[in-house]
Amino acid sequence: MAEYKLLKKDGNAKRAEFHTVHGVIQTPVFMNVGTAAAIKGAVSTEDLEQIKTQVELSNTYHLHVRPGDDLIYEMGGLHKFMSWNKPILTDSGGFQVFSLAGLRKIKEEGVYFNSHIDGRKIFMGPEESMQIQSNLASTIAMAFDECPSSVADHTYVQNSVDRTTRWLERCKTEMNRLNGLERTINKEQLLFGINQGAVYEDIRIDHAKRISEMELDGYAVGGLAVGETHEEMYHILDVTVPHLPENKPTYLMGVGTPANILEAVDRGVDFFDCVYPTRNGRHGHVYTNQGKINLFNQKYAKDARPIEEGCQCPTCRRYSRAYIRHLLKAKEMLGMRLTVLHNLYFYNTMMEEIRDAIDAGRYQSYKEEKLYRMAQGPQE
Repeated sequence: MAEYKLLKKDGNAKRAEFHTVHGVIQTPVFMNVGTAAAIKGAVSTEDLEQIKTQVELSNTYHLHVRPGDDLIYEMGGLHKFMSWNKPILTDSGGFQVFSLAGLRKIKEEGVYFNSHIDGRKIFMGPEESMQIQSNLASTIAMAFDECPSSVADHTYVQNSVDRTTRWLERCKTEMNRLNGLERTINKEQLLFGINQGAVYEDIRIDHAKRISEMELDGYAVGGLAVGETHEEMYHILDVTVPHLPENKPTYLMGVGTPANILEAVDRGVDFFDCVYPTRNGRHGHVYTNQGKINLFNQKYAKDARPIEEGCQCPTCRRYSRAYIRHLLKAKEMLGMRLTVLHNLYFYNTMMEEIRDAIDAGRYQSYKEEKLYRMAQGPQE
């Protein structure tokens, strides 16, 4: 059984260890997003080990559509399939239901929608999501939910959240059943529930209380970073997180920028994931402690410096801004690979710094200094 050890609190910031069947996760942690069982940008499993990745995140819906979770089960599960022996979290497909709004129909039993690849009809409900994730044999499975739009009205959101709660009960029942089967690869698979409620604090708080009673392995806050302001997001965290169990992991889904992460850690969040570092990297936007820079800018054409002086990532130890800019302009895959490696290393290193700052009881000063430096912008 998983164990979450709270090692230290600094204000509301939590420093913990989460013990799983695939190893110990030091939190706060940023999970590196590999939607289809690979980090976009030609990043290998060896690379992930080199850039301090603790948890890889893959997507249930995408792997169900291609290559198929049955195939991955036959190959021994996702860990064997992608040759990665540390923790993996799979998200449930619920967010794809949100993002594929034009292709879906939501009913009590689940969601009917069309594949974004070949248009074939797919049905996914709580049981199907758990079965797919059990086939994938991830360390942590996410409950199947609906992610309502942040601009949906109160009545719609309340009805949606009520249904998500009923779905969560079905997920828990099905996960328990699957973990007891002889054929199951990972019989220690963990289940995280997801708090929803758009920007309505009454719905958020009530839902947090309801799911906290269900004794799950961890709790996520979903449905943020989907159009609301940063201030609204921080306010929802302020009012919601105190109603989730302090002795379990709290995961803010799909967030975010370095500043978002620093602020959310301060509000008691300890798991994060986001496509920003990989997506931005592939478009030439790289993170530094002085903010983000765009390598496509002409001023970097003859810049012999690394992306960031003193950075120990594989990219900065060897290559110049000028060379990486050339690769990106020439549409050479190596350019994207080098920028993604740097950005993920930057994020993973920032999480290390956050953990060290909480350990030392100086998180506030660390956060303020980091935010101040990044807001200054690059000193050219």
